[in-house]
Amino acid sequence: MAVKPVILTVDDDVAVLNAVERDLRRHFGADFRVIKVDSGVRALETVRALKARNDPVALFVADERMPQMTGTQFLSAAKELYPEARKVLLT
Repeated sequence: MAVKPVILTVDDDVAVLNAVERDLRRHFGADFRVIKVDSGVRALETVRALKARNDPVALFVADERMPQMTGTQFLSAAKELYPEARKVLLT
């Protein structure tokens, strides 16, 4: 069985993160694995782990305003590992 591509969403606001994850699962859960992470730093660790396992990533959704690492910084770093993945920045 093929591994479903990942949609990874990142936001430090737990309420927003849960809402985005819920909507993504509802609309795309049949075809994609939806993963939520509450910081850019942890999200980048998750992306590195996905890459190490050769898991496909289809989409990154990141909030811009987060402590330690902005959404722009996260998406730039994630692009190095998954240049073909789509990117969405929430502002």
